[in-house]
Amino acid sequence: MPASKTRHLCSVAAALTLTVAAPATVASAAPAAGSSAALREVLFVGNNWDGTADVIRSGGDLARIGRINVIPDKDERMAEINADPIRWVAFMTIRNTVGEGHDQFVDDMYSTPDGKSVVVSRPSFADVVSLDLATGRINWRFPVSGFRADHMAISPDGKRVAVSASTGNTVHVLDIETGKQLGSFPTGDKPHENIFTKDGKYIWNMSIGDVNTALDAPWLDWTKGNRRITVVDATTYKQVKVIDMRERLNAIGLDDHSDAVRPAVFSPDESKLYFQVSFFNGFFEYDVATDKITRTKTLPKNPATSEGRTTWVNDSRHHGISMSPDGSKLCVAGTMDDYATVVDRSTLKEGPLVAAAKPYWATVSGDGKSCVVSESGSDQVTAIDFATGKKSASVPVGDHPQRVRLGHVRADWTGPSAG
Repeated sequence: MPASKTRHLCSVAAALTLTVAAPATVASAAPAAGSSAALREVLFVGNNWDGTADVIRSGGDLARIGRINVIPDKDERMAEINADPIRWVAFMTIRNTVGEGHDQFVDDMYSTPDGKSVVVSRPSFADVVSLDLATGRINWRFPVSGFRADHMAISPDGKRVAVSASTGNTVHVLDIETGKQLGSFPTGDKPHENIFTKDGKYIWNMSIGDVNTALDAPWLDWTKGNRRITVVDATTYKQVKVIDMRERLNAIGLDDHSDAVRPAVFSPDESKLYFQVSFFNGFFEYDVATDKITRTKTLPKNPATSEGRTTWVNDSRHHGISMSPDGSKLCVAGTMDDYATVVDRSTLKEGPLVAAAKPYWATVSGDGKSCVVSESGSDQVTAIDFATGKKSASVPVGDHPQRVRLGHVRADWTGPSAG
């Protein structure tokens, strides 16, 4: 496979008496009530290989406002790693596997409700840090269990962040202002996505298993480990439900499909879950009440990038899905097929295939009019109009953009001050 085509991705039955609300679809916490400082809604774009985060307009032309260095302590962290043989091996393993020869310096990020700080998970440094947006300095640092930090989620009130420790099979829940751990819980193998429910009472975690092996044939899927959705009480951090998609996929005759749930999004009424799985060019609709997969959507393959399962780094095919605020449209990042598309939720008919270089993530613009995807292969972020399904704007960002999250900065912010 040519180097230009290498790919990177980080990658409950209804009869139960306990009912858990599904996750909310909005990722950005609202500004703190009574805040005296004027805030501006923005999009944070994590440039994983750069170790930077671009801050761009949350709608319209997506113009860049400023840039943050998320590894101001790089020399200190590298000195620690170089002094510890075990950590050095783990660091190099991340670089040479999921990083495709690059270090992974920023995976996920959320701003505090007052717009003063941004909290960032840093895979290669196996930590979470809070950065002061005015000065660029670190407020606090939390090392995660194991050797790699991954996806995060923010609570609806903006006071807590949950971060996956992907090699520690643990999710840590932290106070966003102090970095103090409020609790933690065990997961399946390689925890990935985290989502708080709308009321903040529960956390959903999706574990994706071992995505770095070459045992990619469907009959070897069992070697990938324990993949599951774990739902916990966000106060006690005790498990309240486990959903294994293997059983649900088998029930509709798809025993050759992976059950590793990747990005997912819930409908506004929280009755349906739309999710992607490893190796599959499409997504599924899951009915929360009946605990069944109700519809399957297969999206087009790109012949130029369809070499085979073993060529898709970290077992992924499509990685990134979001929904318009009214719930009528889905937006899908066809990562390995080099396009993004808007799908009508009622008919599941896709719109135009918008050419995009390895689109890695999909979120919703601040005005709700567009789907915003990160093109990790061309180092830009692109907006696609939900109404027309056509590209409306693109803006250059840093090296290998991945996660894109809505957040807030002070209204007059243009970047950290010098020094």
